[in-house]
Amino acid sequence: MSILDLARPEVLALTPYSSARNEAGTADVMLNANESPWGPTGAQPELRGRPLNRYPDPQPRILVERLADLYGVDPGQVLVGRGSDEAIDLLMRAFCRPGRDAVVVSPPTFGMYAVSAAVQGARVVEAPLGDGFAFDVDALVADLPVDTKLVFLCSPNNPTGGTTPLADIARLAGALRGRALLIVDEAYIEFADLPSAATLLRANENLGVLRTLSKAWALAGARVGCLLAMPEIVSLLRRIMAPYPLPTSSVSAALAALTAEGHAQTHQRVALITSERERLANALSRLPGVIEVLPSRANFLCVQFEDAPAVYRALLRAGIVVRDVGRYPRLEGHLRITVGSREENARLLEQLIRQQAAA
Repeated sequence: MSILDLARPEVLALTPYSSARNEAGTADVMLNANESPWGPTGAQPELRGRPLNRYPDPQPRILVERLADLYGVDPGQVLVGRGSDEAIDLLMRAFCRPGRDAVVVSPPTFGMYAVSAAVQGARVVEAPLGDGFAFDVDALVADLPVDTKLVFLCSPNNPTGGTTPLADIARLAGALRGRALLIVDEAYIEFADLPSAATLLRANENLGVLRTLSKAWALAGARVGCLLAMPEIVSLLRRIMAPYPLPTSSVSAALAALTAEGHAQTHQRVALITSERERLANALSRLPGVIEVLPSRANFLCVQFEDAPAVYRALLRAGIVVRDVGRYPRLEGHLRITVGSREENARLLEQLIRQQAAA
């Protein structure tokens, strides 16, 4: 069977919107998109000369090629969008029929999978993480509903920080072949120093991999992410994608980051974060009031405190914001702490020591 047999028939039959850029590209005189012939008024100096009066390329060729090179795939396997969130939403809309199809998630995990499924009207099925917050392939496959279209696996997982071995991902993709798409979210994989599931794409047409420039590449505000998948899936999602998903300024920021200099700086920063992660984990585990620091391969730590709400409030009063993840299943009393600069981490530890001394 074709992977497109899993898609919604009405999406397959859809005649997609044809944007002005898709029709003709660019020329000396552009009179086809109802744009302003002048640049923006009152533009800041750094914006002058940029073609912000023109709609951007829906899938900028240079950016797609650089991302393909970065992730080791063919350009036709890259769909660029507004962070990973847009790709998650597009997958839901393309493959899940409201009220008829199901999406499998493994809590505790990233909440947007379930939110996007609910918005689409897809049923959310939970296959909880196993002992040690490990992904349980066998349990998921054994209980997979017949109406499942998408299975989401986050590795490193947010908010616990654990990873799933590549062999398990390959085994799961094989077990789901002809039944559902496996979507592996690798938003934090740069901090794990592990091979990407993208290496499995050629052998598994039902596999998709989410990547982002928001974390390791320091472009959270630019909102640039992508889905790596078979060209048939990329083409299908482009049918329902907004005509001009990426702002020109975001594309420029991404291209600036994806230079040789940007690669070197990102590599250096990732090394610093992973070193600080281990130092911070060791220091936190020795503090009174800390019950457990979960093993993490991401740029954050999930920490269980004896009185997490009190710790959260004390840190907030000191001007330090962390994430209370106690609402997630099995994470009551846990705070997720992003690994910051050495100075920020020192300030965090100093405040926690003060709080414990005052308790």
